[in-house]
Order: sequence, then C-alpha cells, then structure tokens
Amino acid sequence: MAKNRINKINEEVRRELADIIRELKDTRIPMMTSVVAVNVTNDLSYAKCYVSIMGSEEEQKKAIEGLKSAAGFIRREMGRKLDLRHTPEFVFELDHSIEHGAHINQLISDIKKGKNNE
Repeated sequence: MAKNRINKINEEVRRELADIIRELKDTRIPMMTSVVAVNVTNDLSYAKCYVSIMGSEEEQKKAIEGLKSAAGFIRREMGRKLDLRHTPEFVFELDHSIEHGAHINQLISDIKKGKNNE
C-alpha cells in the first residue's frame, strides 16, 4: 500500500478515535485524554494508538484498562465512520511526550526566572 495513503489513514483514524474517546462514558477515562499518534499496519489489521493521559500513574493505568475494554466498541464505531476494507483492531499504548514537553517547558521557565533575578 502506498505510504502516502497509509499516512492519510493514520491521520483520519487518529481524528475519529479522538472523537470516539470523547464520547465514551467510562469513568476510568478522564477528559484530559489525547490521541497523540496512530500507526495502522499496511494490511489494516492493527492500529497502534499512542494516547497521553494527564493524571497520576494509577489514573493512567485505569484509563488504559478502560480503553482496552472499550476496544470492541471503538472498532465498531470506527467501522461505521470510516470507509475501509478492514477495520483494524486497536492496541493502546501510553505516551508521555506531552508530559515530557510540559516538564521541559517548566525547566526553561525556571532558567529564565533565574537569569532575571541576577
């Protein structure tokens, strides 16, 4: 399958997945859940979804469990929204990139404050 087509599918699945996650009524999944990236295999059988969840480590684990338990529902809804030959199975992975970026931003702010005090 053409790489350009897979990239378009990845982006479309990411966008729709974010909408579906917002609609879930599972209390384990907080509102601050972001879909960072999605990688769909060439044969459209699996979609590895990287999600960022703001909260404690325990809240993050519960949210991933909630997403895994809702995977069947998510797959069905994705099949209804997208016109694909096969609807992929979803595998959820926790992504810490947003937290890491916020930490780096805080460090930069602290350094700037330190220079202003001198």
